[in-house]
Amino acid sequence: MSNSSSLNEFLLLAFADTWELQLLHFSLFLSIYLAALLSNGLIITAVACNHRLHTPMYFFLLNLSLLDLGTISTTVPKSMANSLWDTRAISYAGCAAQLFWFLFLISAEYFLLTVMAYDRFIAICKPLHYRTLMGTRACVKMAAAAWASGFLYAVLHTANTFAIPLCQGNVVGQFFCQVAQLLRLSCSDAYLREVGVIVVSLCLALGCFVFIVVSYVQIFTVVLRIPSEQGRHKAFSMCLPHLAVVSLFASTVAVAYLKPPSISSPAVDLVVAVLYSVVPPAVNPLIYSMRNKELKEALKKLIQLVPVQQL
Repeated sequence: MSNSSSLNEFLLLAFADTWELQLLHFSLFLSIYLAALLSNGLIITAVACNHRLHTPMYFFLLNLSLLDLGTISTTVPKSMANSLWDTRAISYAGCAAQLFWFLFLISAEYFLLTVMAYDRFIAICKPLHYRTLMGTRACVKMAAAAWASGFLYAVLHTANTFAIPLCQGNVVGQFFCQVAQLLRLSCSDAYLREVGVIVVSLCLALGCFVFIVVSYVQIFTVVLRIPSEQGRHKAFSMCLPHLAVVSLFASTVAVAYLKPPSISSPAVDLVVAVLYSVVPPAVNPLIYSMRNKELKEALKKLIQLVPVQQL
């Protein structure tokens, strides 16, 4: 039995026991990480450098790509390093920092997706008021509010989690430091201090989800009334990528935290954690660029410009 005051490190869950499988894990994670860095980096550069993309929708997309880069960089590099060096250790301070950054970035992304739903709602349902309601200053304030809300939430959650005495060892049953896994290490009655924060978290998450659902119900109601097929197609093209990203985010997180205890096992928990922490940051850029002609053209120009500058 150990107390949190005497813990110097935690032991993360390993993906494999043999060196060959560890090397395979390192290679797969490296491929996904490089793909996420490249795709999100291209979107950030394309939006920043192309004046035609200096609109609210692409401004929020740039912020989303920044959050995706941060999210995958918080968990994947440490996991790759542990596989490469055949270790499971993460320092106490490193675990706290990893938990804080992950909570900060993942919650800020959820708040930003809610703001992006509001942007699509105004663009489709109130197009005449779009320039007034979604001006530059308003967009900056909404993005800043999403980042600040995520920061405050992460500070509260991290401080409260690490204030709980840990007396069930130091083995974290996940490949990164996670609140649910750390609470399993707490003393039997100490985790009740975290219940209040969890209730607040659920209320915030549910509130944002209801707002997104209500927004899209109104959006689709308006879109289906558009007489021309071309107009409906354009409206759907604006909304479907965001809806797909929200669905991917919500479904993976829901599976992670709402799955029945009967199907819970270290292997299942590991796969689910990868699905919601690693896959979305790598897939989101592909979703947004797949049906977006403006973004495709900007990315093509950017890719063609690189070899020209090198010559």
